Amino acid sequence: MTSPEIPEHLDDAELAAWLVRSAGTLAAGMRAAVVTFEEKTSISDVVTAADHAAEQLVVETLRRVRPEDSILGEEGSNHTGTSGRTWVIDPVDGTYNFFTGGTYWCAAIALKNDDGGLLGAIYHPAEDALWIGGDGLPTTRNGVRTGEATSTPLDQSCASAYLHHTYLRDPAAAEPYMAAVLGAATYRTWGSASCELAATSAGIFGVWFQQGLPEWDWLPGKALVEAAGGDTAVVQLNGYRWYVAGGKAQVADAVALLQSRA
Repeated sequence: MTSPEIPEHLDDAELAAWLVRSAGTLAAGMRAAVVTFEEKTSISDVVTAADHAAEQLVVETLRRVRPEDSILGEEGSNHTGTSGRTWVIDPVDGTYNFFTGGTYWCAAIALKNDDGGLLGAIYHPAEDALWIGGDGLPTTRNGVRTGEATSTPLDQSCASAYLHHTYLRDPAAAEPYMAAVLGAATYRTWGSASCELAATSAGIFGVWFQQGLPEWDWLPGKALVEAAGGDTAVVQLNGYRWYVAGGKAQVADAVALLQSRA
């Protein structure tokens, strides 16, 4: 695989933006040729050759330009550095959509450090939309400040929510989920946590929640929501861990409704 030439002397935000755009562009270029997939946990959780190639591009670039940083990738990349910083990579989020011809898939990356600092970048190829934001860096879409994650009561807001049908069969997960969904004015599901969190950071959704997320599905979008003035929460409930992000009032309302079914 030949990696695109990276500009010199990029700061972390510029590097994150370059990485997700390059990974997303590579995956998009491979999409027509992807005819097989590997099933991970279920038919809706799959991985393709494009996932692996895009992650390889990101990892090889980071090992070259940030050799002291750690790396954690969804498709198995794992490198321990000495800097106290970790790049968390989701080369193709929404792989089922990617494989089946849907538009809601993206490349996502986060940079976290031991002090709790966070930077996130998400590239949505279908809209050529690059989102970036983090500590001290207000969230932007293609270089323009997004609308803020506005604080509004949940019952006046659209929620973005998803619960795999495996967990819908368990009342310990299904009942809190239904309470929070029914507390919103309406809800949508796109099938890509990072695409949905990017939209939430701009107020397209008032709140977003799911359970059981790995860091690569959570941290890039979490950074965007917080950098847009929103709030986030992680709630342990009935043996499940729920992740919530959005406007401050919506997050508080959603957490209360989830906890009401403890």
